[in-house]
Amino acid sequence: MLLFKHPLIIELLSDATARVDRTLKKDLYQDRFRTHEYFWFSPDDLEFAGFRLVSQRYQEIAPNEAGLLWSETLNLYLGIDHGQLRYFTADGQLVLTPEEDALQAQQQASRLAEQLRSLSIEPEV
Repeated sequence: MLLFKHPLIIELLSDATARVDRTLKKDLYQDRFRTHEYFWFSPDDLEFAGFRLVSQRYQEIAPNEAGLLWSETLNLYLGIDHGQLRYFTADGQLVLTPEEDALQAQQQASRLAEQLRSLSIEPEV
């Protein structure tokens, strides 16, 4: 289990919960739980916002030039890529999912094997 110095909540909005998430829950996280950062994302219309607790009140997190929101808790950016909420490194690079990382490694191994074959070297399996 991951434990963060500052708590964070990422809420997925739906038509049924969006109004409550933007108002009552936001106030609850701010006033009662003192949640350091609160983000919400709607997969339906791609609404995305983030807030950080500053002097006991939420202040909206301003996006960078790429539209990404910095999370102090995660030490990562959050942003939308191909309609999905994703993590990005401090320099704006997409953080791959384990599946994407495995696929990328497999593709790289295939490219290296092809390069070896082009040099008449049969790669070991």
